[in-house]
Amino acid sequence: MPHLGAWLLFLGVFLVSSLALPSSTQDVSIPDGIQRVASVEGITEYRLDNGLRLLLFPDPSKQTITVNITYLVGSKHEGYGETGMAHLLEHLVFKGTPGHPDIPQELTEHGARPNGTTWYDRTNYFETFPANEENLEWALDLEADRMVNSFIAQRDLDSEMTVVRNEFEMGENYPQNVLMQRMLSTAYLWHSYGKSTIGSRSDIENVPIENLQAFYRTWYQPDNAVLVVAGNFDESAALQLVRRKLGAIPRPTRTLPSSYTVETPQDGERSVTLRRVGDVQVVGAAFHVPAGSHPDFAAIDLLSFILGDTPSGRLYKALVETQKAARASAFAFQLADPGILFAFAEVRKDGSLSEARDALLREIDRLAEEPPTRQETDRARASRLKDWDTTMRASERAAIMLSNWAAMGDWRLMFLHRDRLEKVAPEDVDRVAAAYLGSINRTVGLYIPTTEPLRAEIPATPDIVALVEKYEGRETLATGEAFDPSPEAVESRTARSEIEPGLRLALLPKKTRGGVVQVALDLQFGNADDLRGKASAGELTAPMLMRGTESKSRQEIQDELDRLGANLRVFGEASRAGVRLEVPRQNLVAALDLVAEILRRPSFPASELEILREETLARLEDSRSDPFQIAMTAFRRHAADWPKEDPRYLPTLEERIERTKSVTLDEVREFHARFYGLSHAELAAVGDFDAAEFESSLREVFGGWRSGATYERLASPYRDNPPLIEEIEAPDKESAVFLAGLPMEIRDEDPDYPALVLGNFMTGGGFLNSRVATRLRQKEGLSYGAGCSFDASAWEKSGRFFCYAIYAPQHAQRLESAFKEEIARILDDGFSAEEIAAAKQGWLEQRRLSRSQERELAASLNALGYEGRTLEWMGRLEAEVRALSPSDVLEAMQRHLQLDRMSFVKAGDFARVVSDPEK
Repeated sequence: MPHLGAWLLFLGVFLVSSLALPSSTQDVSIPDGIQRVASVEGITEYRLDNGLRLLLFPDPSKQTITVNITYLVGSKHEGYGETGMAHLLEHLVFKGTPGHPDIPQELTEHGARPNGTTWYDRTNYFETFPANEENLEWALDLEADRMVNSFIAQRDLDSEMTVVRNEFEMGENYPQNVLMQRMLSTAYLWHSYGKSTIGSRSDIENVPIENLQAFYRTWYQPDNAVLVVAGNFDESAALQLVRRKLGAIPRPTRTLPSSYTVETPQDGERSVTLRRVGDVQVVGAAFHVPAGSHPDFAAIDLLSFILGDTPSGRLYKALVETQKAARASAFAFQLADPGILFAFAEVRKDGSLSEARDALLREIDRLAEEPPTRQETDRARASRLKDWDTTMRASERAAIMLSNWAAMGDWRLMFLHRDRLEKVAPEDVDRVAAAYLGSINRTVGLYIPTTEPLRAEIPATPDIVALVEKYEGRETLATGEAFDPSPEAVESRTARSEIEPGLRLALLPKKTRGGVVQVALDLQFGNADDLRGKASAGELTAPMLMRGTESKSRQEIQDELDRLGANLRVFGEASRAGVRLEVPRQNLVAALDLVAEILRRPSFPASELEILREETLARLEDSRSDPFQIAMTAFRRHAADWPKEDPRYLPTLEERIERTKSVTLDEVREFHARFYGLSHAELAAVGDFDAAEFESSLREVFGGWRSGATYERLASPYRDNPPLIEEIEAPDKESAVFLAGLPMEIRDEDPDYPALVLGNFMTGGGFLNSRVATRLRQKEGLSYGAGCSFDASAWEKSGRFFCYAIYAPQHAQRLESAFKEEIARILDDGFSAEEIAAAKQGWLEQRRLSRSQERELAASLNALGYEGRTLEWMGRLEAEVRALSPSDVLEAMQRHLQLDRMSFVKAGDFARVVSDPEK
């Protein structure tokens, strides 16, 4: 299941100092029943007697542990009439076991960040939680129990089937997603990769529970699982825990079914045409390619970058820069069996789709005449290797990524692929392009007969055992330090200072895995009078900054970032802009120089503004038929009724389109020259750096950079608007959106604020165990995603309570009634003492978990700095939440939350439901 409501995540992690890492793998005590198999760059594989493969990845720099269990079964293993069964089973495994009857509640109480995902070759379940032995024991006990004792009951299927069907309906809202599925089903005549992982609607609705139970008993067994434990833990203790919890599960006596279907070589171009309601046209081409473990795939990986990158990609230059398309991309599915390479282009509704199709295919065919150059190959390699390094610098990301490599045959393929990328020559890219990107191997448009059979022979999947048997890898990345993320400890280590004219610094040096540094820079500028009529220019200024400087082109900026191993994001709007930088310590100063050049000396190329304009218009036009965007725009406009020229005014979608069309290059340049500067800004850095050297570099590159306009915060006062009740038609959309909320006259310093924070967490937060999610998803099976949020200003009495749900249009009345009943029940009866205690624990654990993530901590330090606060405020808030009683929460919610004052907005294809009740 995809992540639900990322905006619901809070700060948190917990440190137990006793979990120190042994000095070397030689110190690890291996218990009976476990054999050490291999060790590569800090990751060690063990094999249990029952067949379970265990990967341990110690990382003391993260005060978290990630447990990720991968079952080597996915949609590829489903039979006809059972499509989507692997994904449906993934949902049911969250429904509980005899030993863990309420898994969402347990995940929330342990402050975990969990999820489960299903793909063609595998299904995985993971949770990241504060590092302590009790949490690790709980997580391993959970995974052991649900491996063989999950309920997989008819009652759960009855409710969860409709949730999964709603997820299917969400995908049906997006034509490009549907087009990709149609292309896959056309490209694959026999192999199950041609069926989408979500499955068909009829199979989701009708699969018998007995089939799901048999599927579960067959595939969810220790000899078909790979368990990863990554983070701050003692390896010897972890081995003992794994042996006790999962080693006790007996090896099954059954023989695993084998996948033996081999897709026959394609012998002619195939076509598919999709006609649906929408506002952006799409053209795509798909080509069969070898398995992800095949030696050719490294060159294919670089080839997809050479074709699809922005802005260096050949498709971008041929289609986007010439304005034949608004966006272009290319990517390859790296799978256990021979996969697919896609190339796509999006064309605005008034553009020529046939011209874009011809240009896309012509550019792919041109590879034969103009093979990839050394520069293109090196650039692609640098980018892919940077992504690889970024993954390995964060053990929790690597732990989850290992699922895909294990599903390809062995986790060590991750390192072998990196090695292969380093050796790819332009001639290799040219060779795979000629071998696999021919017209007879593509699925896109028309059928063209040939006089004799032509086929692209796809190599067989390699012998994985032979590939990795003697592979040893390289040196392990440097590990970081143990770190206490409590507010008091973080505050004691944070050094604050200021650089003229108004840059406030919060610097927290700490050892990190791979020596990485996270930098967050936030600029505020302008005032309501000076920004009048300039909102659209401000929205386009920030994305233009990385498209060229006085000395570097857009491509040269990207090449330099890849050379430095840095990830950089620049964003902004009418009254603020921000920068997020991740970079290894040794390249920090050079990266700061580049950031300063991007911010202070942009060149604003006219051609890039037109490309950005086309991209923006395509995105806006695509939103015209999106139920969520339609509903959210109506909801937000009702809450903020400012005059049209005011920078806080929220334009309609059509107004945004017209404003985007009318912004000139001179307006963008003038906006930057007048407003950008550090007269009112915050910068936080967390990671492996020398504070004095870092501050000196900042003074050199940013000192004296002033904004040309006076800054005054754009206030957002409380408005007691009458409730909005609106139902908006979104034709031909399978999934609908429900929004509810109301403004609140409250500030985050008010006495009721802590109680409302905790009350909202229980109402619509947590992981599927809040009152709203439990009622709409777990009990009623009406919604795939549902939740609530609450926020309040640090300056004025202005807050907001907001809820959402995604559902099928025919359930609109039932969903709204259930939502209102649940809110009314909360306001009448409140929460039990047990609910309050569990919510406090989960909320506090989530906050500690976030403070252990360097990137999130840097952003949090900036936010506090902007509000004139330190982590003392955060510690005080957490103390006030700890002290809350059930009556405190109930009385606060009764004072501020009234159903009769709430606004309700729905968007979906309700007219079709009326005309076709069977829907």
